[in-house]
Amino acid sequence: MLSIIIAVALDLYFGEPKKGHPLIAFGRLVDKVEHIFFIESLSPVLQRTVGVLAWLLIMILFLVPLYFCQQIDFFNWVFAPIVLYFCIAATSLKQHGQAVFNALQQNDLTLAREMVARIVSRDCQEMDVLAVRRASLESVLENGADAVFAPIFWFLIAGPVGVVLYRLSNTLDAMWGYKSTRYLYFGWAAARLDDVLNFIPARLTALSYILLGNTALGWRCWQTQAAFLDSPNAGVVMTAGAGSLNLQLGGVALYHGIEKQKPLFGGKRLPENQDLYRANQLIDRTLMLWGGGVLIGLLIKII
Repeated sequence: MLSIIIAVALDLYFGEPKKGHPLIAFGRLVDKVEHIFFIESLSPVLQRTVGVLAWLLIMILFLVPLYFCQQIDFFNWVFAPIVLYFCIAATSLKQHGQAVFNALQQNDLTLAREMVARIVSRDCQEMDVLAVRRASLESVLENGADAVFAPIFWFLIAGPVGVVLYRLSNTLDAMWGYKSTRYLYFGWAAARLDDVLNFIPARLTALSYILLGNTALGWRCWQTQAAFLDSPNAGVVMTAGAGSLNLQLGGVALYHGIEKQKPLFGGKRLPENQDLYRANQLIDRTLMLWGGGVLIGLLIKII
């Protein structure tokens, strides 16, 4: 619990490291493993099997040494907060949202498109102002779960091993989890396991969002709209967050040149520039809510 407080403080003070982030090196390793394991000519069943083996190999390489380090008290006191710090990105998430907000406030649509392209996987070159706002808001709400609250949850459950398992799995999903011809079968394990690890944290995040905003609307949007979105976890988080902020999100989006009609969800009010700031505030309030829960747990443990 104390490690969580220290890690969040480090993130608030330093933000995400500009150079030398461990996930960059991890990404390079994943590319090498993919180069070795991926064989396009294999049948779908064998591609899935090979994808599972590749996922397991990567996890074993990182988690087995970390497990033994975790048994050492000195490691837990000194390095556990640092491990968690590298696995959360609250400050970075808010900075990206703020960068889009600043560009829109300056009426610089070109810059706003460039800023939102850094946090979403959809095509941004032809976005209008409303599409930029919606894409940025959806990203902030969804990544609040992925990059902040899910890592904290898994750290509480299983310490450094838990949070690294989650973060690496989430990164593998981002790299292999696409439903493209290349990754449809090979990336199946990465996508499904990330869904499993996100199931509880996503719903805790959604519950936190609706408690800290328009509770009735947030709950109604979660219950009636989440099933219509593609992701079983992101749908829960985004509908609850959009309802909590009383914003209408979704709509047409371009992915790799292909137009996709996403369902409209959330409230009825179209987002404005200031709503990007409100979304960042929702992340801050949720972090304070979780931090308060951790502090209460720490006090109970001490008493």
